[in-house]
Amino acid sequence: MATGFRWMVRLTATVIVLCCVVVAVVYYLASRSLPDYNKSLRVDGISGEVEIVRDHSNVPHIFGTADPDVFFGLGYAHAQDRLWQMMTMRRTVQGRLSEMFGPRTVNIDKLLRRLDLYPLAVRSVEAQDAHVVAALTSYAAGVNARIAEINQDSLGRGAPEFFLFDNPIPPWRPADSVAILKLMSLQLSGHLSAEVLRARASLLLPDENRLSDILPDVPGTGVAALPDYASLVPDVPRYAKAAPRSKDPLNPARRHAFAGASNGWAAAPNRSASGGTLLANDPHLQFTAPSTWYLARLEMAAGGVIGATIPGIPAILTGRSDRLGWGVTSSYLDDQDLRIEELNPENPEEYRTPDGFKRFETRKSIIHIKDEQPITMTLRWTDNGPVLPGTHYDLATITPPGHVTSLSWTALSPRDTSMTAAINLMNAGSVAEAIEASEDFIAPSQNLTLADKDTVALIMVGAMPRRDAAHQSKGRLPTLGWRAENRWNGRMPFSANPRFVSPAGGIVGNTNNKLIERPFPNHVSYEWGDSQRIQRWERLMQGREVHTRDSFIEAQLDTVSTTARTLLPLIGADLWYTTEAAPEGTPERRKQRALELLAGWNGEMNEHLPEPLIYAAWVRALQERLIRDDLGPLADEFDHVEPLFIERVFRDVDGAAAWCDIIRSAAVETCADLSRLALDDALVWLAENFGTALESLRWGDAHEATHDHPVLGEVAVLNYFVNIRQSTSGGDNTLMRGLTSGTDPDPFHNVHGAGFRGVYDFADPDSSVFVISTGQSGHFLSRHYDDLGQLWRRGEYIPMSLDTDLARAAAVGITVLRPE
Repeated sequence: MATGFRWMVRLTATVIVLCCVVVAVVYYLASRSLPDYNKSLRVDGISGEVEIVRDHSNVPHIFGTADPDVFFGLGYAHAQDRLWQMMTMRRTVQGRLSEMFGPRTVNIDKLLRRLDLYPLAVRSVEAQDAHVVAALTSYAAGVNARIAEINQDSLGRGAPEFFLFDNPIPPWRPADSVAILKLMSLQLSGHLSAEVLRARASLLLPDENRLSDILPDVPGTGVAALPDYASLVPDVPRYAKAAPRSKDPLNPARRHAFAGASNGWAAAPNRSASGGTLLANDPHLQFTAPSTWYLARLEMAAGGVIGATIPGIPAILTGRSDRLGWGVTSSYLDDQDLRIEELNPENPEEYRTPDGFKRFETRKSIIHIKDEQPITMTLRWTDNGPVLPGTHYDLATITPPGHVTSLSWTALSPRDTSMTAAINLMNAGSVAEAIEASEDFIAPSQNLTLADKDTVALIMVGAMPRRDAAHQSKGRLPTLGWRAENRWNGRMPFSANPRFVSPAGGIVGNTNNKLIERPFPNHVSYEWGDSQRIQRWERLMQGREVHTRDSFIEAQLDTVSTTARTLLPLIGADLWYTTEAAPEGTPERRKQRALELLAGWNGEMNEHLPEPLIYAAWVRALQERLIRDDLGPLADEFDHVEPLFIERVFRDVDGAAAWCDIIRSAAVETCADLSRLALDDALVWLAENFGTALESLRWGDAHEATHDHPVLGEVAVLNYFVNIRQSTSGGDNTLMRGLTSGTDPDPFHNVHGAGFRGVYDFADPDSSVFVISTGQSGHFLSRHYDDLGQLWRRGEYIPMSLDTDLARAAAVGITVLRPE
């Protein structure tokens, strides 16, 4: 007995020792790639000394004797902190993820190969201005200097992830940066998926009013009636089943709800308490760890520039200099059109055009797959753009037999000068110069909010397609590709882009709301990203005669839901105070208590309150009951509450209350009936997931911000180290937007929001502030992996200063690069 016990002790001790050794080895290997910020290094590719001063938040302040050297320093700093992120994005846009991740990413690679974004980026390098090519070349040299240092000094392959995926790291090229900007265009484009969804809904709901209910137009001047999709494209099955949707976080193709958002606004001196202009910007993207954004300061020949970059792109994309501030918001420009192309029945290698049948442009492409046989694809292009298979974007559900689908998209330009525009914008010294520089933007289309010392402006940048006035669907539905009136005729002149310079009211702003109402084809878009946040923004802006930096911060962090304030009186009109007393502990008593809580709530989506969770569960259940019997499986696509739809139904606009009657039941249900049933559904769901004590519910428990690692985030044990989860306030329709996932099992997880926040005050530029949602480092062992995330979660900021002495005062390291 004693002998057996001794052996058990020895075995246990051995296992513990072995585990400790394994952990120590793993930690040693992973920590080798932690960058040393205090060092001097001799490198090729610079003409003079480059100094990278990292302030107390690990924001690099980069100084050099010439602008190309400064871009070299930015490339080096990006590669120090975000090399894995950069290489993953490059592989994504190249369609080469499967070489690392195997069959998991084959469909993603197929889509990117068909879009041909990387070859188009290679061709676009030649279209850039000479000084921009020099900047791209120097930036690439800086990235490659870091890669060479890693290889020479055995610095843990540059990031812990490279130990698990040991593919070679090719040198960075100027085209790689252009390609990543094109990848951002894909992530921010949602009109393709919106066209497919509208077409599928049209097949199920041929009644025009019903279609206008579930896919409502933003209120304003009316839109001319459209034909239903079946009349445009005959022989389409009305009830085609879609393939399961990919939820892979590596997939850059976004549904319309996740295709970018943002807030941006500015105040002129006459609306500022300090007499200087103010600007606030918080672009919204999918949350990830590390953040998409990386803070940096570049000391250029024209002066210092500070703000947010995206690793891989040598430009401050939202930020300020001493003379100019700029912010970006998604414009929702309709820059994509789907075409239904008819195949030649006699020769499937040809498609129909206005002048007869024509051969596809074709090219072979090989996808190499880890541990699998490679796949050879045939890429096909039409005059309208690349051919996409039915397996992407649910295109099979809207494509009739004997046809294929092609895509027209402004980002598919082989002479995309958007990088030139982005770099020239940093050198602009005034609003007028910024507008002039922005003419070169092609894609992604954005709204630029601008402020210099005297002027504020908002201008939409990016190429506007020139459509024929006789276009069959006005770009809202897929159309026949061989009809001349459905084809694009180049781009509109830059002067046609909406712009608002020095408005009389002194304030400009955008929350992805409808910008302008113009007749087709000068319409900009029929699909907009917001109809709710703009109402709260208008109230906050007009509620003060003058604003300050702090009032702009207050608006940026505002969590009051205008949507909740609008919908609750409608859906609860027949429920408030109308039920009889019920014993404690019964479902009826819980319903009464829920209604009492909501009746006293002001609509603030605060993480510590129970009311936001009760409200969110109720309206989600209500929309599900309203649409499920009419749309069947297509209802799964409407996984976010559409406030305008519910408002139309409960106000019975154009007979919209018909949605309340359940088709498959004998009784005729009223909207009050469905509202009552939906509240029951919500309370059951809350009890199953969060318990029955309503007062103990917390919105933040359900509305966690999910900054997850896209590759290691689902790996047991590792996910504890690489994922960053934070309880957050806000919601789908608040200015501090936290878009929910919409899908089970965690439909209220916060998955998309402001990864960057900045507020710029030109009365005292160095009092400006900014922050990102994680940290500067992409290395999970670094203390800078999530340090800024704690400030972001609490609504705090760090100084956005160009004061060199302030940066040096508490620097975490100074790197000096000298010519070889």
